[in-house]
Amino acid sequence: MKIVLRILRHLLPYKVHLGIASLAMFISTLFNMATMVLIIPFIDTLFSKEYPTLQPVPEFSLGNLKDWGLTQINNGMASTDQSTALQILCVLLVGMFFFKNLFAYTQTWFMAIGEQGIIRDLRQMLYEKMNTLSLSYFTEEKKGMLMSRIISDVQLINNSAIAAVNSFFRDPPQIIGYTVVLFVIDWQLTLMAFLLIPTTGFILTKIASWVRRESGLLQESIARITAVLDEGLSSMRIVKAFRTEKFEIAKFRKENQSYFRTFVRIKRSSELAPPITETLSVLVVVIIIWFMGENILSGNSSMTNGLFVAYIFALLQMMQPLKYFGQTMNQLAQGMAGAQRVFGVMDIEPRIVDRPNAATVESFTDRISFDNVRFHYDTGDEVLSGINAEIRAGEVVAVVGPSGAGKSTMVDLVPRFFDVTEGRILLDGMDIRDLTVESLRGLMGIVTQETFLFNTTIRENIAYGEPEADMERIREAAKAANAHEFIIETENGYDTVIGDRGVKLSGGQRQRLSIARAIYKNPPILILDEATSSLDTESELLVQKAIENLMEGRTSIVIAHRLSTIQKADRIYVIDDGRVVETGTHRELLENQSGLYTKLYQMQFQL
Repeated sequence: MKIVLRILRHLLPYKVHLGIASLAMFISTLFNMATMVLIIPFIDTLFSKEYPTLQPVPEFSLGNLKDWGLTQINNGMASTDQSTALQILCVLLVGMFFFKNLFAYTQTWFMAIGEQGIIRDLRQMLYEKMNTLSLSYFTEEKKGMLMSRIISDVQLINNSAIAAVNSFFRDPPQIIGYTVVLFVIDWQLTLMAFLLIPTTGFILTKIASWVRRESGLLQESIARITAVLDEGLSSMRIVKAFRTEKFEIAKFRKENQSYFRTFVRIKRSSELAPPITETLSVLVVVIIIWFMGENILSGNSSMTNGLFVAYIFALLQMMQPLKYFGQTMNQLAQGMAGAQRVFGVMDIEPRIVDRPNAATVESFTDRISFDNVRFHYDTGDEVLSGINAEIRAGEVVAVVGPSGAGKSTMVDLVPRFFDVTEGRILLDGMDIRDLTVESLRGLMGIVTQETFLFNTTIRENIAYGEPEADMERIREAAKAANAHEFIIETENGYDTVIGDRGVKLSGGQRQRLSIARAIYKNPPILILDEATSSLDTESELLVQKAIENLMEGRTSIVIAHRLSTIQKADRIYVIDDGRVVETGTHRELLENQSGLYTKLYQMQFQL
């Protein structure tokens, strides 16, 4: 019920649209009921042997509403000849159906705006929420699972839960209207017909409860298929290199088959609702027809031909939304499974948030200090143990060490991709947790080990996040990264679309564009994580020279396995097993023949 209420809260911005839709449906129902009322004299005019005569009109009251209404119609018919009355009835019937359908269309139109608006808002809110979550969330969740939540789960809400809300606004006016007509014509028969409704509701509720449980499994299966598909397509080069096409196909077949089985189970049960509802509805109608027929044949009923047809017509019309009710119950159950997953993400509290009254930092002038920093991931294993380090403004500081030593984790703490577990990191004497995340990261340009480029133009990749970018600055950034030459040789120069993740470029070209992107931002602090590891020898020399020029007068933090790229660093921190084991310049560290830095250097240069 809480999930339903949360979905309904998203209806509030569209209350006007939904209100118009409800009013239009109500008016459409009134015209439909008026059509049924007109059927009574229509049938009686065609099949009655005696034409109606003027009769005294009884006093109006709820108790004799039927007699009052029939008398009014009778006197209207009696005031004209039979042929003219028939013509008037035909015209009125066409008009009634026209306006009924006009308002039904209006209801559908305004309801569509409301329901699609909710889906748009949910997707937007979910994506915005994901952008507020810390990196640790994305390392724990598969990308395919997250994509499934935004696309598949939200769409499931559209197809089911919103369809149920739609039914809520559409069906009640019809059910109430037809029920009133049935009670007015013959309340005893109607009361008898309604005795079977609780039985139908009980059966449908049981089916819906089971469908909801199975729908959760179905959505999980869709998420796994999406994850396998994304992983397989993203690693196609590796798949072909290792000749593992059959292995990947088998993985996909397993998840695809799992989805197939779950879907068939749900379909087998959910499709029971319509035939059960329809069978019980037909049973009610048949009982009513038999009972009314017996009374008419025995002469115990004063019901005219028109009233009999109108009653059956109203009963059948009321059974239609009741039949949809069974489908709606199943749709709602499926929608709740998707909504649980969507709201599950929206309820996650981001770990990296601004503290109350966090300060905005606009410049960096002194130093970055690590003060006894400890850090561990959720697994509990400590990655960094008592790190003490200092990076002064304008210095080039390198962090080196064997794989898994904690180099990247240490540097990731500076822009607050993660928060320290113990200790603190100071920027110009201020704890970075007391600064706004946006302003802190605004001071930094980052070139990551894994280059990521967007499926758009070279120009838009370099000036990422700035639609109205300065073209001259873009060129200067590209030249500084030694990327300008290959850019102008592409098909459309800076307006060349580079494909998904820059697939149209070589590894070295992608790396240089990533460096150009950092240069364009012109930050006071540079973080270069394996910045030249993807370049060939010639490109590495060119880019290394550009980076050295760029670093002058800036604070740079460099992580590199290639020790040749950081020999000119002002200070080098050697990390091993989460601890700083050595500190000094390249020359100073080599003087310690038994030190880890010397061992790493000798391994690379085979000395």
